[in-house]
Amino acid sequence: MRLTTMTDYALRLLMYLAQQPDRLCTIAEAAQAHGISEAHLMKVTHHLGLLGWIETVRGKGGGMRLARAPHEIGLGEVVRDMEPDFHLVECFSTGNTCVRTGDCALTGVLHSALQDFLARLDGVTLADIVPTRPLPATRVAVHRVAVR
Repeated sequence: MRLTTMTDYALRLLMYLAQQPDRLCTIAEAAQAHGISEAHLMKVTHHLGLLGWIETVRGKGGGMRLARAPHEIGLGEVVRDMEPDFHLVECFSTGNTCVRTGDCALTGVLHSALQDFLARLDGVTLADIVPTRPLPATRVAVHRVAVR
């Protein structure tokens, strides 16, 4: 199983914001700290804001912060909100054309494994995973490619 890049970036952003509880953070600084694209992080930020995980403040001096305390943010909820689906194999999807459907034990095993995975995440909060040492905003330079 693999989580989408959007979920990965969302979790990284939430951890970054949890380390900066007393101020607004910008997309640029979080992107630079993690060495990821500002454009991608902007999409993640927008989505997290719509879902109520973060608060955003527009304008000069604006930025973002967590909408809840880190101990109130469950990783299972965040992952479920960010992932478009959990179709590990074709038989999990609505367009299933697998000839083994109904005659295959793999579906049950994978479904059980997925439930175990999500249950494990349900037992963890953002507070449990926040690193003790904040990343400096200048840790990694983000390389931009000029488009012509």
